[in-house]
Amino acid sequence: MKSVLKQPSTPSQLASESIGQFDLDHLNAIFTPLSFKERLHLLYAYFDQSEVLVTSSFGTQSVFLLHLLHQLKPTQKVHFIDTGYHFPETIAYKDSLEKSLQLHIVDVHPTPEQHQLSENQAMWENQPNRCCFYNKVKPLQGVKEGHRLWISGVMGFQTPTRKGLRVFEQAEDIIKFHPFIDIDEGELLFHLDRYKLPRHPLEAAGYGSIGCSHCTRKGDGRSGRWSNSDKTECGLHLPMPDSK
Repeated sequence: MKSVLKQPSTPSQLASESIGQFDLDHLNAIFTPLSFKERLHLLYAYFDQSEVLVTSSFGTQSVFLLHLLHQLKPTQKVHFIDTGYHFPETIAYKDSLEKSLQLHIVDVHPTPEQHQLSENQAMWENQPNRCCFYNKVKPLQGVKEGHRLWISGVMGFQTPTRKGLRVFEQAEDIIKFHPFIDIDEGELLFHLDRYKLPRHPLEAAGYGSIGCSHCTRKGDGRSGRWSNSDKTECGLHLPMPDSK
């Protein structure tokens, strides 16, 4: 039988409770009315830091979540999936944020065999879903198994598909947490400007969203990702039709 969570009257009472199986509808009822900062703060009352998975692509909007975690949970590990196909500017940006925000970054790599296979066959050209599966999705599978919840920085305004997500969603054997799902682009830009957060160097060159170099072009928003194809997601945050 699924346990029912009761919202505690005080944070200390919440922290002392032992929570077993999570009722996502109840969690959404509690967290949805909150601001994104309140959601992140309250999350660590429900989940121990060791249970929380954070990943970052170090793209154009990544610094938003990273800065908030730096303020709230500076010891939280941040996993970076090094596909081997990132722009040099992305790696330099990652290294810069690691120092300025004192991040604890854990690099995750695909297996050499599968990465080499994707390179030999130039999978990004004719099999982009398989390329993402080998170099992004599969390398993270083992990491996900060691965590209970995954913080995702996706925002509803980015794509119509993302707009339909709730604050908490079940994604196979892990809970996805979307603290920013209902903010608008103005809130994001205000936060970046207010704290004078460093931007990805390719953003000024016209890249609205940045992934692997083979599959990223200049464009507004995510329009430059897998342009001239119907592919819109790598499979990390939303499922792909298949891995081929």
